[in-house]
Amino acid sequence: MSLLSITNLTFAWPGSYDNVFTDLNLQLDTGWKLGLTGRNGRGKTTLLRLLCGEEEYAGSIRLAEQPRRFPYPAPDPEATVAQAARAAAGGDPADWELERELGLLGLGEEFLDRRFGSLSPGEQTRVLLAALFLQQGCYPLIDEPTNHLDAEGRARLGRYLRGQRRGFLLVSHDRALLNDCVDHILSLERSGPMLLAGSYDDWQREADRRDARELAENDRLAGEISRLQAGVRRTAAWSDQVEKSKFNTRNSGLRVDRGYVGHQSAKMMKRAKAIEARQQKAIAEKSALLKDLETAEPLKLHPLQHPAACLVRCRDLTVQYGGRPVFAGAGFELHAGDRLALTGPNGCGKSSLLRLVCGQAVPHTGLCQTASGLVISYLPQTPEDCPGTAADYADGYALDKSLFFAVLRKLGFERVQFEKPVAGLSAGQRKKLMLARSLCQPAHLYVWDEPLNYIDVLSRRQVEQLILQYRPTLLFVEHDRAFCRAVATRTLPLGGA
Repeated sequence: MSLLSITNLTFAWPGSYDNVFTDLNLQLDTGWKLGLTGRNGRGKTTLLRLLCGEEEYAGSIRLAEQPRRFPYPAPDPEATVAQAARAAAGGDPADWELERELGLLGLGEEFLDRRFGSLSPGEQTRVLLAALFLQQGCYPLIDEPTNHLDAEGRARLGRYLRGQRRGFLLVSHDRALLNDCVDHILSLERSGPMLLAGSYDDWQREADRRDARELAENDRLAGEISRLQAGVRRTAAWSDQVEKSKFNTRNSGLRVDRGYVGHQSAKMMKRAKAIEARQQKAIAEKSALLKDLETAEPLKLHPLQHPAACLVRCRDLTVQYGGRPVFAGAGFELHAGDRLALTGPNGCGKSSLLRLVCGQAVPHTGLCQTASGLVISYLPQTPEDCPGTAADYADGYALDKSLFFAVLRKLGFERVQFEKPVAGLSAGQRKKLMLARSLCQPAHLYVWDEPLNYIDVLSRRQVEQLILQYRPTLLFVEHDRAFCRAVATRTLPLGGA
């Protein structure tokens, strides 16, 4: 058994307002197929960088094997796939080994002589993953490998990773992928790391049970704190009454001995202060036991109602690029309340169809018609770059900043992150800015292109619940199989021309 040992790890980015990690301690078996999850901005990618020695930190990390982080720089685009995979593997795997690994990821022998730069991003991802597992003596650290993979590619990746004989550390927010291939889950949470043997679903069930127990304990402690605080107020009032008594005490009509009464009241005040101090100490001790739970408050959405029954109508639609059709003869109608998922392999024109519905210039033939006065909120696939802070981003879209910040807080943004430059946020945090912006825009139709890319699992569940509760009209592309099963009312496959 080989261990990854992390002791008192503390790290902050230069110029940052807060630490990413403070005295983190972990003991992990590198033979595990370990899934790493947690809210965006909790330091998952940062942890991989620290394991690889890419940043300076306080504390210690001990790992017997040489870590290698994916994704890594792509090979020469002019090299053949075989040459690129061998270069990335850092050795000279035999032809049969190379063919086996690529075949397991759905890339046949015919790919070996193709130019690496001619492959799609998803195909390049699969080649580099195969090369990672061809490298001997390394500990694979895999960071969000699904961002360029379609649903079939993700399913194939899950089978591939499940079949590996060696362990790895996988950062992913795709619940289906985690269920397919991991045997342990490590979650970086606000209150500290949580480690569990099992799949993602096993972890979620245990997390729900733990949260229910801790919420009940929090309620009990809050009740005790409230009673103690009431006792403090009564004790303070009693102490004040004793002190005032030396000025209005009557003793059988005789003159008050204020010195005696003052002495007695001082003793009683001292006693009252001692009682109050004990009560305050008890409050502090019980407050320290309160858990800062990882909560996901419900999101809200207020879609507009359009008078037309049909919002989008497409007939015999063909989209072309460079004179080549990417799909042909597509047709559908989208009515109020429909949630239509576009499915199909990478490059089949899903994003093009979304842009066409939004009125962008996309070469096509056939009919693509939207209802008059239709208000659309469009969420593109790639995280947007924006100068300035989250407030500047909100100003750029004329958003209600109070509402925008409230949505971000519900999506797990810490208040300190509002002051950070957008360029310094993680990809998941920048994608959340886009998602929050769309949720703040009243619209008849929401058009979302892979809205969950880079988004953490807790936020994915929030978005699912939002859609199921408010039932907006939605046209979307998303490769998260669990999300699509939960929210889509129907699907439209685009299998190519």
